Amino acid sequence: MKIATYNVNGVNGRLPVLLRWLQESSPDVVCLQELKAPQEKFPEKAISDAGYQAIWHGQKSWNGVAILSKYGLPVETQRGLPGDPEDVHSRYIEATVNDLTIGCLYLPNGNPAPGPKFEYKLAWFERLTLHAAGLLKSKKPVILTGDYNVMPTEKDVYKPERWVNDALFRPETRAAFKKLVDQGWTDAIRKLYPNDTIYTFWDYFRNAYQRNAGLRIDHFLLNPAIEKRLIAAGVDRDVRGWEKSSDHAPVWIELKD
Repeated sequence: MKIATYNVNGVNGRLPVLLRWLQESSPDVVCLQELKAPQEKFPEKAISDAGYQAIWHGQKSWNGVAILSKYGLPVETQRGLPGDPEDVHSRYIEATVNDLTIGCLYLPNGNPAPGPKFEYKLAWFERLTLHAAGLLKSKKPVILTGDYNVMPTEKDVYKPERWVNDALFRPETRAAFKKLVDQGWTDAIRKLYPNDTIYTFWDYFRNAYQRNAGLRIDHFLLNPAIEKRLIAAGVDRDVRGWEKSSDHAPVWIELKD
């Protein structure tokens, strides 16, 4: 079973790239972030024609998350992250797919930091951590994946000294990620590639992709019930180099049945 996450950076504007990647990579389940489309503008027919049924949580111009599945329609279990009824950002959707609980998330960027946006990021992280603790207690196989907007260690960022004051790399952000992982989650990429330089995002500026000046900010966290089934993981780096592509590349894992 192959599961992927992809910050598509505009599902309609980059639909040809998404459809090409779906055809070439053929993941069984896909989590998308940054749809940048209201609920009624999600390209449901094109996704269906590609062989996937989907649920999505849209928002005009910003945010937006979706779960695509070849196993039939995902059974939605959560829309929006609990803990703040006033938070209207479309950043979390969760479903059961083929007996797996999959949470698809787009964690806030948080810049500029310090400031209100950074405070929102840390508060969102706290809510995620609380929700994740509940998912762990279920003992069912759970995957939390998406764009976390955090580089956990210096290994996950090109020239880390340039990022010390950025919301994606500040000590508070990295500590929040560590607190989440320490509940009992496994970072799938680091489990299989503990020492490799692996990036999932390259900025559009300063030839970042060509120079491999990237960041690893898209993550798969696996609970103990699913971690033992992990057999492969990777980044479809070449997709970032396609014309009119997102600044993120798809990240994927494979699980044994």
